[in-house]
Amino acid sequence: MKSEEILQLFEQFEQAASEVENVECWSARELQQLLGYSKWENFEKVIQKAKDACKNAGEETDYHFPDIRKTIPMPKGAEKEIDDMLLTRYACYLVAQNGDSRKQEIAFAQNYFAVQTRRAELVEQRLLEYERVQAREKLSHTEKQLSGILYERGVDSQGFAIIRSKGDQALFRLNTKDLKKKMQIPDNRPVADFLPTISIKAKDLAAEMTGLNVQSKDLKGQGGIEREHVDNSQAVRDMLTKRGIVPENLPAAEDVKKVQRKLNSDEKKLLKGKKK
Repeated sequence: MKSEEILQLFEQFEQAASEVENVECWSARELQQLLGYSKWENFEKVIQKAKDACKNAGEETDYHFPDIRKTIPMPKGAEKEIDDMLLTRYACYLVAQNGDSRKQEIAFAQNYFAVQTRRAELVEQRLLEYERVQAREKLSHTEKQLSGILYERGVDSQGFAIIRSKGDQALFRLNTKDLKKKMQIPDNRPVADFLPTISIKAKDLAAEMTGLNVQSKDLKGQGGIEREHVDNSQAVRDMLTKRGIVPENLPAAEDVKKVQRKLNSDEKKLLKGKKK
């Protein structure tokens, strides 16, 4: 997500906030639009899941999700009353957590409502950390799928490790040992845990391509599959370098496990549901 998009969403969420009896809150109807839900009926289902999560956390749903009535304009100067709710920041966070995280607005909201300090740069930083953690989880999932595909085609776990290492060498122009030394990565940790987001996504794309082509070309055996993965990793490298991005020259990022623990810690603090 670009900085301009983050700033635009930040301003929209800030403008939608109001204060009722010294409590910061958002209209559920307005939040529905901000989160990209076209139908109230669909959004109500997400709110109900958020209410259940609130109750399970030992919090009062009536405090965090009070029902209200809202008047909206109709054609020819008429007005109509509709159901609405006031949602506390905590309630909004739970709604975002139960929404479709593939939506850009939902991903933003999950982090916006988790950050108590109202500063756009903190939200942006947390979003970047969240994106990197998500990318690492996606890579693990892709590699697990690829391992399964290769196993069915005569490649065991040791063979898969060799294929993955050869792919990394094609992508980074360094073998695993030298890459770890250059990026100061502990010997007992995967390289991907310390790569920046773009490098993680590059590895993921190469692995996705290999999985697809192994099946479409009906490749079997370690040799042919290894060449396929090396070619795909090289193709991804070529795409990056043409745009001035040299993967092995990018600085190492913070241990993704530490980043995940930090995000989890922030969420646990928020889930205590302190009433402010």
